[in-house]
Amino acid sequence: MKVSQNASLKSYNTFGIDVKAKNLISVDSVDELISVLKKNDTEDLFILGGGSNMLLTQNIDTTVIHIDIKGVEVVRETEEFVFVKSYAGENWHEFVLYTLENNWGGLENLSLIPGNVGTSPIQNIGAYGVELKDHFVSCDALDIQTLEVVNFTAKECEFDYRNSIFKNKVKGKYIITNVVFKLTKANHKLLTSYGAINEALAEMGVNNVGIRDISNAVIKIRQQKLPDPKELGNSGSFFKNPVISNKEFEVLKEQFPEIPSYNVGEDSIKIPGGWLIDKAGLKGYREGNTGVHKNQALVLVNYGEATGEEILKLSRKVQAEILTKFNIYLEPEVNII
Repeated sequence: MKVSQNASLKSYNTFGIDVKAKNLISVDSVDELISVLKKNDTEDLFILGGGSNMLLTQNIDTTVIHIDIKGVEVVRETEEFVFVKSYAGENWHEFVLYTLENNWGGLENLSLIPGNVGTSPIQNIGAYGVELKDHFVSCDALDIQTLEVVNFTAKECEFDYRNSIFKNKVKGKYIITNVVFKLTKANHKLLTSYGAINEALAEMGVNNVGIRDISNAVIKIRQQKLPDPKELGNSGSFFKNPVISNKEFEVLKEQFPEIPSYNVGEDSIKIPGGWLIDKAGLKGYREGNTGVHKNQALVLVNYGEATGEEILKLSRKVQAEILTKFNIYLEPEVNII
């Protein structure tokens, strides 16, 4: 357990926002976490994971608990599947690479997503046709009030597009300590049709495609389109891709015949938010120390010493422009604090 006062959180959030925490406690076991919760007023605690899905707009005038619980283990396996438990503090991308080293399939399309395993179920992370829920079995979560560990099944998590019960009904009531995934040992289901994966594979000269090849293709695409948070502060996609009705889409289609779309239900169409922002002329837009990334318009970036308030102001400008031009509200994917 590590404890510090008036600690900078700049290195604990991928936007690189330099705000202070009154107290910062880093825990590396469930027992340490329980001990800290017992000694502190849980009403005034701030739980911090990988810091990849948040925008800090102010100092945290309370105790911040950084979840740094590490470990990966196989809990069960059959001839076809392996059930792998990862603890909350494991880096997501490093965990994905670990599964690939063992030839376990399922998470390859989710390569290079920033953040830690413990926060991945909260927003049901997803990319290139795969969502966390597709391979999620269960997670253990510590009830902050009772200090009891509760197991949540996939059904109980109520997963939806970039959403889960942890962002709604039980928000702030639990701390996820580990996650169990069901992965394939052979006969992997290869998903290459989403985005530019097939193009990337062709550029890489890959013919006999495997799960590692898909991961390499996704990494190649993401590195070309997305800035490295270590070099340019960002939180990945700042906004969700909006989902609208078929009727609303037909209206837009008449005005913008080239608008891309994806069916997500009988009466639901998903529109790439980046396309909307680009079409509104904001791709590459810069305002002081913050801006819209030049290669991926869904990503807002910190060019230097931007404050959280400056990035929030920019996000609201983007929302207003898209609402005016397309009558679509862009919902933030990040947590604004």
